[in-house]
Amino acid sequence: MTTAVAVNAPGRSRPMRVLTYAFLSAVALLWLVPIGGAVYSSFRPYAETQRKGIFSLPDRLTFANYTSAFRQGGMGGWHGTFANTAFIVLPAIVLILLLSSFMAFAVSRFTWRFNVALLLLFTAGNLLPQQVIFKPLFALFEHTPWPNLLSDTDTGYLLGTKVAVIIIHVAFQTGFCTFVLSNYMKTIPRELNEAAAVDGASVPRQFFQIILPLCRPALAALATLEFTWLYNDFFWAVVLINQGSERPITSSIANLGGQFFTNDNLIAAASMIIALPTLAVYLALQKQFISGLTLGASKG
Repeated sequence: MTTAVAVNAPGRSRPMRVLTYAFLSAVALLWLVPIGGAVYSSFRPYAETQRKGIFSLPDRLTFANYTSAFRQGGMGGWHGTFANTAFIVLPAIVLILLLSSFMAFAVSRFTWRFNVALLLLFTAGNLLPQQVIFKPLFALFEHTPWPNLLSDTDTGYLLGTKVAVIIIHVAFQTGFCTFVLSNYMKTIPRELNEAAAVDGASVPRQFFQIILPLCRPALAALATLEFTWLYNDFFWAVVLINQGSERPITSSIANLGGQFFTNDNLIAAASMIIALPTLAVYLALQKQFISGLTLGASKG
């Protein structure tokens, strides 16, 4: 009787597996339709898609939309939107990971009175909607002196600078990274710190030479996520940077829209160009990203 059940069980579950695969395939195709349509439209002239429709057969394919989007969107050059984005995203990621690793090390490797409360405070900061506090932050930066030496339009205040956006990103993202890194560091045996202390290693040396190298998978996963989130940010760039020459790459699409007419194919080409860096970062850190997503998830 037991053998019969074991033999027949796969046969009974096969229709369910087929339905599951069919459902997942249909959802994946449905999800890819807008992306495929955007890629397809980015290689076609606007007049052609207006006349024949988006999913019609093309008369010709061209890269003209990509060159126009790159030029009109102001993406190139040292003062282009790509350079502005790099100036914001790269320092912000370094500061976020460094500060969050400091905090995670303190609350996970040492026992003191307020370590749990401080970790909860950092975590609770992620639950605060950013749109709720943009008005007081706008007023604060508007009255904070800051010499913006790298800009042609120096107002003398923090508002309107890329540094203001960096500060906001560091403040909001440090809590999330602290929560993830602290859970991961708890999986590292404390005996490593104790052995290092017996050998005479100071606390900074324990952090930089023992704990931080072991957190490489988690740091790679967080770096990938943070790069995607900060790179795609549009809200704070619009709120805090009121000069078009200072805005990051996400504002390039807004620059391509006209008052009475918008070339959707041009917008699609700009979207593909903007998506390339995030795709490249994910492909470069794919192995570490996938392995780092589950590390430390079983203990917290």
